[in-house]
Amino acid sequence: MYRAHIRPRYQRTTVLIASGIMVLALLTSGAVLAACAPAPHVQSQPVEGQDAEAPLVESVPTDLKWSERMALSEIKRVPDPRLLDFQERPKWEYTNGLVLRAINLVNDRHPDPRYIEYIDAFYDRMVHDDGSIERYDITLWNIDRIAPGRLLFNLYDRTGNEKYLKAAERLRYQLEWQPRNSQGGFWHKLVYPWQMWLDGAFMGPTFYAEYAARYDEPGSFDDAAHQLIVMERNMRDPETGLLYHGWDESRTQRWADPITGLSPHFWGRAIGWYGMALVEILDVMPPSSTHYDDLVGILNRLVVALERFQDDETGLWYQVVDLGHREGNYLEASASAMFVYAIAKGVNDGHLDARYMQIAERGYDGIIGHLVTVDADGEVHLNQVCGVAGLGGSPYRDGSYEYYVNEIIRSNDPKGTGPFIKASLELDR
Repeated sequence: MYRAHIRPRYQRTTVLIASGIMVLALLTSGAVLAACAPAPHVQSQPVEGQDAEAPLVESVPTDLKWSERMALSEIKRVPDPRLLDFQERPKWEYTNGLVLRAINLVNDRHPDPRYIEYIDAFYDRMVHDDGSIERYDITLWNIDRIAPGRLLFNLYDRTGNEKYLKAAERLRYQLEWQPRNSQGGFWHKLVYPWQMWLDGAFMGPTFYAEYAARYDEPGSFDDAAHQLIVMERNMRDPETGLLYHGWDESRTQRWADPITGLSPHFWGRAIGWYGMALVEILDVMPPSSTHYDDLVGILNRLVVALERFQDDETGLWYQVVDLGHREGNYLEASASAMFVYAIAKGVNDGHLDARYMQIAERGYDGIIGHLVTVDADGEVHLNQVCGVAGLGGSPYRDGSYEYYVNEIIRSNDPKGTGPFIKASLELDR
């Protein structure tokens, strides 16, 4: 079993510093590391598209909680969960994991066999008997690919199928070798060298913390928390209290400030990923952990900043959080849902003062009142979700204000529906 040969470095009390030579070797000698890592699954033939099966959900009752209504609406909209996030073919993606884990939380509170059937329809087909994962390639060192693994523990416990445990160990292995910057922070992807994005706080460290809790790895708790601490240390703006979307330690990207390495703006969903990571890591981390109080402090500082920029009229937050007055900016659903969820969970779990629940309630009322619509058959839609945003790449994304406000806006993007379900559960709505 993989757990038997976890390297001793995870018992460390100091931060792991990746040497420049080793990191450059990652870029130039990927084949060497690939030989040491579990072989990625190679898809030998095309996978069929959406299954021609009888739908699990044909209509959505309107007398249920919003959490249930949105979960059933997602199942109705996308009968094959492998095609969530507007996919044309199955993909092992953080968006699938985000929605399916939210649906699993709904099932914990409001059991319905359709929820389990939907979850299994993704994981049973994406995870092979040997633990390899469809369309997952470790040599890309993409931190996003860790996130769908969080449900693997639940699946293993529920089914006893060893393939889910093997798959979880593959993802844990990626974290063992994930490239790092000089402060021990995970690179976002191999193609984004020296860069940390706030999105990555959710993608890798939340799985890392759950693995640490399950297999008693206190050093891994420290390392998972360290990722978020490095981000706040380098990416927090002291004037607003908000965190910038990205940080390039090498300061070589066109989007990076030549002195600080920071991207130019505060993108709402990036901060939302970070806030969700804080509360979900704290959810499994023992209070005795080295960095437990550090994460609680970060969460409190973040919520103070978010309160300042909550829209007075609607209770929502803008795509570019601090520039609500600028032409083209808009009230964005995924960031608003993430903030509501993180704040409500922070209060419910005792990490935030109870007064902050008013912020979450106002935000949630704004989502229902301004961003949610319901069809005649009960299907619930979450509107005004930013489809995607990133930094660098091709075509090049410069992180400018114009870039963020001109990215595609969609309804029912899973990056909004998943957090909406979680927010609804925390508020019991």
